[in-house]
Amino acid sequence: MTIQPNTPIDLVAFSGNAHRPSRSRALTEVISRRIGERVDARIRQYDIVDASPGLGAALSREELSSEALAIVEAVENADVLVVSSPVYKGSYTGLFKHFFDFVDPTALIGKPVVLAATGGGPRHSLVVEHQLRPLFGFFSALTIPTSVYAEDKSFEDFRQVDPGILARIDLAASQTAVLVAAQRQNRIPRPEETPEDPESGAITDRIDNSEVND
Repeated sequence: MTIQPNTPIDLVAFSGNAHRPSRSRALTEVISRRIGERVDARIRQYDIVDASPGLGAALSREELSSEALAIVEAVENADVLVVSSPVYKGSYTGLFKHFFDFVDPTALIGKPVVLAATGGGPRHSLVVEHQLRPLFGFFSALTIPTSVYAEDKSFEDFRQVDPGILARIDLAASQTAVLVAAQRQNRIPRPEETPEDPESGAITDRIDNSEVND
């Protein structure tokens, strides 16, 4: 993926919250703002609420509502993604995963993605590394090295106030800016320059709707 020079990046943030106000949405908002302080960006924010109603009932991309399909396409066409989810039962939310089941497996190749999650306590902190990073690894996305996990108590009125977490957000934002700069200078191979390999995963994988529905 190559980001065009001298143009604002298209940054799309998506969070797996099913209600508002939401700490997960608030976390993606502050991460997006910090990236926007380092890179000229057009920022769009979405969540499960925006994709509903009907997301959970859709069994194929053709069954998505026009609102949900527009968000899927925004994710696919973004230059940079910021994603987060509340932690339920040790993982991201079911509707969060269901949403990404509709994303084309090749659409996120080489796309910078910042990973984040929120949860009730520290025991959920590895969800980002054990659940989210493998998911976007399947898509061959370029996940930012620094992830962000925020406990509920780190928020005040749905604002992130913990100095340590804010420092990680700044680090992730800086790493994203470096990656964007590298892509603008064509120092990272574009997907079409990457040799196809039947064993390589998302580069050649295609989702069969019957497989998804099963």
